[in-house]
Amino acid sequence: MRSWFFLAAFAVCLTAVSACSSAYYGAMEKVGVHKRDIMVNRVEAARDAQSEAQKQFKSALEQFGAVVRLKDTDLKRAYDKLNGEYEDSQAAAKNVSARIDKVEDVSEALFNEWQRELGEYQSQQLRRDSEARLRETKTRYRQMISSMRQAEKSIEPVLRIFHDNVLFLKHNLNAQAIGSLQGEFAGLQEEIARLMERMNQAIAESNRFIAGIKE
Repeated sequence: MRSWFFLAAFAVCLTAVSACSSAYYGAMEKVGVHKRDIMVNRVEAARDAQSEAQKQFKSALEQFGAVVRLKDTDLKRAYDKLNGEYEDSQAAAKNVSARIDKVEDVSEALFNEWQRELGEYQSQQLRRDSEARLRETKTRYRQMISSMRQAEKSIEPVLRIFHDNVLFLKHNLNAQAIGSLQGEFAGLQEEIARLMERMNQAIAESNRFIAGIKE
């Protein structure tokens, strides 16, 4: 009974979110801002969020590198700085995910509307041209969103390694802890390098998609 209640509540929440999105898009249409424009803006925002995340993770790696090279005993300050970088990285990761979710939301609304409006054409030639354009746009969109999600997944192992090491340093504020972190640094470097590469791919796909939409 309890499981059914939670499922029902979840369904109501999803319906409410969908209704809010529809109301928002409808209101924007009335002032001349169409779903296509919102989609482009959100893709740009997601691209920029990934670019900012790249900067943050590079900063976090630099701070991590500084900690493992420490010679003095001011480990508490080192921990505070490293933990701050970790928290900023978490926030950057959440922003990336939220921006991608927004892209998916408006894209679904746009494609559903586009598909529905194909039936309103009187000219079969125009209908076929629009349908072909829809297929082409969907293909480019799937490539872009897949690249974005792959980059998003690459964030998880970075945060996991980062969290473990920040936690270890918190509980072991001594020189031996620094020695242990040195062994983790190379692994973190590799994961962040992989993340940077996938984010670069996602950003490039976003730019290509935006250019195609604006043609």
